[in-house]
Amino acid sequence: MTSQFRRERHSITDLKIHLVCVTKYRRSVFTKESLELIDKTFREVAKKMDFQVIEFNGEDNHVHALIEYPPKLSISQIVNALKGVSSRRYGQAGYKKPQKECEFAGGILPPATRAALWSPSYFAVSVGGAPLDVLKEYIRNQEKPS
Repeated sequence: MTSQFRRERHSITDLKIHLVCVTKYRRSVFTKESLELIDKTFREVAKKMDFQVIEFNGEDNHVHALIEYPPKLSISQIVNALKGVSSRRYGQAGYKKPQKECEFAGGILPPATRAALWSPSYFAVSVGGAPLDVLKEYIRNQEKPS
């Protein structure tokens, strides 16, 4: 089996991760249309930062992405950019972000608890030991919300 390596001036690499990002409070907020926006945004960020989203899919409360990246980028840099830009565009498109149940008088939340799309945590695992086709198929077969 041959692999597509990233060839740079001083390195040849094959760095891939399976990334999972969940919504804040694991709320079910994604629709087919909003997932398409997240996918498009992830790919635009990837192009600007010189990494590649090989596969993307999601369910109503989380997304999966298979990402190939250069050694000059850390996983946390990639995740921060993907989450930040996608959250902003998600809100600009008019989609509702998850919000904690309000327990305050008047229903106004303090600034620190306002709506956010993503949980601050994420799951990332390096891939390549198992056949990538198996992982691609797993991501493709995620149940899409209706």
